[in-house]
Order: sequence, then structure tokens, then C-alpha cells
Amino acid sequence: MSARTALHRREVIGFASVGLCAYAADLALFSWLRGPAGLDPLTAKALSFLAGCSVAYAGNALGTYRDARPSGLRPCAVFLAVNVAGALVQLLCLTVSHYGLGLTSQRADTVSGAGVGMVLGTLLRFWGTRTWVFRSEGGVAPWTG
Repeated sequence: MSARTALHRREVIGFASVGLCAYAADLALFSWLRGPAGLDPLTAKALSFLAGCSVAYAGNALGTYRDARPSGLRPCAVFLAVNVAGALVQLLCLTVSHYGLGLTSQRADTVSGAGVGMVLGTLLRFWGTRTWVFRSEGGVAPWTG
């Protein structure tokens, strides 16, 4: 395996690991807000998204892309924008399932918002995070380890 391939693999594994932690925070909070707290699915998803986004930024800044070290508020703002776009994908999946298809159980909301929506949103987040947030002067994230 080439050094470049190893670095690509390391980035994907790091991003996925951070993503799993963010996903766990998002899912746990969403389930609690949707269940015992009794919030509607869109409000619950919006609040759980904010928690997951915070975990993801910290994990990527301190872990996966620790060598990129962008400064100032710009990376935070762009990261938030990328994650809002990913969240809109999740909210769209939840909206279509809950209101469009009439699948209104907590399980259906979890599958559509935290399952299908999370997968599609994560693909967008990976691309946006490495392309616009933690990038080198060449335009993409550095492949340093």
C-alpha cells in the first residue's frame, strides 16, 4: 500500500470514528427528545443535530484534521454551514417519511432521520469538511499524519 493510500485511509477512518461519536450523541439525544421528552420529530432532530455537530467539530479539529489547524472563526462558520446542509438532508428524509409517507412511529422517525438521513448527510459532510473547512492552501485537506 502506498503512503498516499495509507493517508487517505487514515483520514476516512478518523472522520468515520469522529462521526460515530457524533452519531451516538445525535441518536441518543434524538431518541430521548422524541420519547420521554415528547418533542415533535423536527424539533428533536434539530436539537440533536446541534449536539452532534459540536461533537463532530471538536473531534475533527482535535483529531482527524489536527495538522490543518485553520485559525479564526471562518472554519467554525463553514463547518456549521456544511453541517446545516447535511442536517437539511436529514430533515428532508424525516419530513418525507413522517409527513409524506405517514410513517409516524418513533422507530420510523429514527430510521428516516438518524438512519437514512444520517448516511446521506454524512457523505455531504465528509466532502464539505475536507474541501472547505480543514484544507491546505492547495484547496483540500492535507494528507499528513
